[in-house]
Amino acid sequence: MTAVVAGGSRLQDLIALAHETDSSRRRELLRGVTDLFFSGSRHGATEMALFDDVLSQLAGEMEVAVRAELSNRMARGGGAPVGLMSSLARDEIAVARPVLQHSYALSDDVLLDVARTHGQDHLRAISQRHSVSEAVSEAIVERGDDQTLGVLLRNEGAELSRASHERVVDRAAINPALHAAVVNRQSLPPDLLNEMYFVVEARLRDQIIARNTDIDPAQLDAALSAGRKRVAVGDGVLPADYAKAEAAVRAMKAKGEISPRTLAAMLRNRETTSFLIALGVLADIDFHTARLILERKELDALAIVCKAADFDRSLFLTFTVLILDRADDAMARAKAHGDLYSALPRDAALRTIRFWRMRRSTGDVAAA
Repeated sequence: MTAVVAGGSRLQDLIALAHETDSSRRRELLRGVTDLFFSGSRHGATEMALFDDVLSQLAGEMEVAVRAELSNRMARGGGAPVGLMSSLARDEIAVARPVLQHSYALSDDVLLDVARTHGQDHLRAISQRHSVSEAVSEAIVERGDDQTLGVLLRNEGAELSRASHERVVDRAAINPALHAAVVNRQSLPPDLLNEMYFVVEARLRDQIIARNTDIDPAQLDAALSAGRKRVAVGDGVLPADYAKAEAAVRAMKAKGEISPRTLAAMLRNRETTSFLIALGVLADIDFHTARLILERKELDALAIVCKAADFDRSLFLTFTVLILDRADDAMARAKAHGDLYSALPRDAALRTIRFWRMRRSTGDVAAA
């Protein structure tokens, strides 16, 4: 009790000095009040309100360096005055950064207001908090630039809703600067992770396949269910000969005439549309995914398709040589991808292909 009384007396003495106009004396006053706040005594509601008023008033009259010093002292302390912290959080970034990054005195309402009204430096500081709520993360995803978004994604303590994760993946699809941050995010839903497969470099593709290997079956089913709601009805215009080729493949399928070797013959004869439709039948993938693999010469993706369909290695190598032309150094690349095919676990290929199968359109033969 004596300490509280003594502290209260000291606070009154400091308040009496507030009329001092000399700036150096007022800095001394601010530091004195701050020292008193951290003196170890527990402050009641009335005393806390008084500290809040005095510190806020004094801080508002100080230059940036002094406010930044106060911010650093207050940011990590427990039970800091709420009004003061809210004011510091809205200050220029040199002052606001420590508070935005570390203070537990800031409510989500304050963080949301700052996220919606301040610049990228403030957003990045918020993105580095120990924990960030879904609502605050959503505001950052909406307003943040790519650098800010990368900071948020690398913080696993930041909670992102399904909708925010989808927006992140959509942005990353056209921006390589975000690829690593998205693929490395542990909370990214598996179906969205696999959407990144066709846009990221080989190193990140390997990480996707590795995570597919470890995914829990229950988590896989939940991810597939969520992913189906996102898949577009159509992924592009069908080729002019699609209807004719589809009818021909349907007839072959009815007669049991479609086999892996049939696919090789179609590819060799440049019956591209028929090959893609037939590949969809045997490998159980949609036409647009198959066409994407062929047009981009995505041989590692083709290896996943062939491994999941249990095609033998020699057939995969045949596809590889036929897809590549001489300028592509076909034989050397075929050998390299043949080694990749051999090393690829079939279980990983099957899990990956399940995500690609979500893109099946109702017009595909395999769905018939």
